[in-house]
Amino acid sequence: MTTTPRWMNRPATWRSKLAASLLRLGGWTALLPPVPGSKLIGIAYPHTSNWDLLPALLWAWATGTPLKFVAKHSLFRFPLGPLLRAWGGVSVDRRKAGGNFVDAVAALIAEQPEIVLGLAPEGTRERAEVWKSGFYHMAQAADVPIALIAFDWKRKRVGVLAYLTPSGDIEADYEKIRAAYAGVVGRHLQKATPIRASLGAVEGVKERM
Repeated sequence: MTTTPRWMNRPATWRSKLAASLLRLGGWTALLPPVPGSKLIGIAYPHTSNWDLLPALLWAWATGTPLKFVAKHSLFRFPLGPLLRAWGGVSVDRRKAGGNFVDAVAALIAEQPEIVLGLAPEGTRERAEVWKSGFYHMAQAADVPIALIAFDWKRKRVGVLAYLTPSGDIEADYEKIRAAYAGVVGRHLQKATPIRASLGAVEGVKERM
């Protein structure tokens, strides 16, 4: 039986063993190469279905990955709030960063002892023309690597394919991202957004350099 990888090689718990068993029953393989650090920005691709949430949560629980996601502050009220927090939801207060969302996320990451902040760079479960670049700017601002997380429904793989440290050359980095996701197929193939940065994203990164 294949051993499920664990975050920082931590011992398995009853919850992780149960989640790993459920993944295996569903035919899924959990992916988690040795992590380069305790804080990461995680991008999940291709996110084409609400059903992606199930293998994502089971993967996080099975591997012990401290996966978090950002949700609106208003959603954390009762009765939805406790459920969102249990699933890894966190709220970001933009006011602490002068209204700048990227800086607010960087501040959130700095406050955590460990975190993998999950984001969907497509910004929608429908097909778009380009990715949103926020994840790249957040990783630069927080000075953390990017974990390339896959929802590969074709080969039933979920988890981290590879890690990328932003170089500042967004076009070259996107080429590496495309190479890492080669062959990965989402639940709805036709809804996947091409791995492509917008012209504005490229210019924005150049301006920050």
